[in-house]
Amino acid sequence: MKVKQLFFALLFSALGLSTLQAQNAETLRLSLSESQQYAVQHNYSLQNASLDVQKAEAAKWQTLSSMLPQVSSSFDYSNMLGYEMSFMNGISIPLNPYGTFAMTASVALSASQIMGTLMNDISVKMSDINQRQSELTTRTGVKSVYTSILVMEEVVSLLDSTLGNMLTLQEATRKSVQAGAVESIELDKLSVQVATLRNSITSNRRALKMLYSSLILQLGADGNTQLVLTTPLEQVMNVDEAARLTMGGFNMQDNYNYQLLEENEKLSQMQVTNAWLQFTPTVTAFYQYNAKTYFGREEGMNMTPPQMVGASINLPIFQSGSRLAAIRQAKISQQENANTKQQTEDALQVQFNQDCYNLISAIESYQIQKENLSVTKRVLDNISNKYRIGYASNLEVTNASTDFITAQSNYVQAVMEVVTAQIALENLLGKDK
Repeated sequence: MKVKQLFFALLFSALGLSTLQAQNAETLRLSLSESQQYAVQHNYSLQNASLDVQKAEAAKWQTLSSMLPQVSSSFDYSNMLGYEMSFMNGISIPLNPYGTFAMTASVALSASQIMGTLMNDISVKMSDINQRQSELTTRTGVKSVYTSILVMEEVVSLLDSTLGNMLTLQEATRKSVQAGAVESIELDKLSVQVATLRNSITSNRRALKMLYSSLILQLGADGNTQLVLTTPLEQVMNVDEAARLTMGGFNMQDNYNYQLLEENEKLSQMQVTNAWLQFTPTVTAFYQYNAKTYFGREEGMNMTPPQMVGASINLPIFQSGSRLAAIRQAKISQQENANTKQQTEDALQVQFNQDCYNLISAIESYQIQKENLSVTKRVLDNISNKYRIGYASNLEVTNASTDFITAQSNYVQAVMEVVTAQIALENLLGKDK
């Protein structure tokens, strides 16, 4: 008995917690553009990309600070514990406790340090390009899932409407079987079609739930968030705007991968220059201040100069050819980067042509499948109406229902092909329409 009470207590507690979580769940009503902006602000991958830019900036200032004056200070205390220095003539000098304070300011400057700062500028630019590329990828990813949800909701709505009609036909057929006007096999066939429609609806609803979860994850929102999408499918699936992407030409400078290659080429050129700069001298200058204080009754002997300045030039002469090998290695890397850039230019142009072809073909297929879905829906409605009054057979209803389910599957696939092709072209062009 106690076990049952404990079970029901836990059950009611769980139900109460679920209800409380549902009540506290945030509801977001988002258009497509608002969803993309929300993801840009909250997506964890984008936050990491922003942190990478900050890390590159910090590395730049770390290199720059090495060329600025460096100041250090020290203090030490010594006590000989009463020891006295004795001389042959009987004179002794007590070695009193003393403390020394020293401050040193120094600066070291070399050509390779300056070049390192310029190379860090390139790293900052590359991190910024990566961030903008991640932002574009996030925006297009949100668009893909957002569109998938809208398509799936439209399909589920159509299937629900069709199921309602089929249930009406099933009930009418059942009455006809009871009256002896129709054989029971007709009802069995119709029941199979109803079950098939129910299964299709259930499958699509599960997929729809997973898509909502995927969109919440991409947005960076709380897992309990409820989403309401406000942009209609017709506005998202603007095929005319998508087709215009193929007419504007391809400016390779807008492609983020190409921008990274350009910056990488500049970096390799600087690395060659930096390798040559290893032959240049390093100039160092310093200023030192010292203050020595005795703590005994008698002032001790102080041979420490209070101030001192100095400068030096370090000129590398011979390192067994290691610097020449480094120069050769940097030149080879520069040539490799130049070859990669040229190959990428050719590949990007081919990819642009292919992506344009894919998008145009996908739009044509989408228009056909959209019309086919509308036609098969009208055919199914027409056959259903004829079946009610006895002018159509059960086989015709079955075939029309099967054609409609196939058409909705083809329609979903055609929509996603358009979205996929459009996103691929937008990523290539470096823009999100």
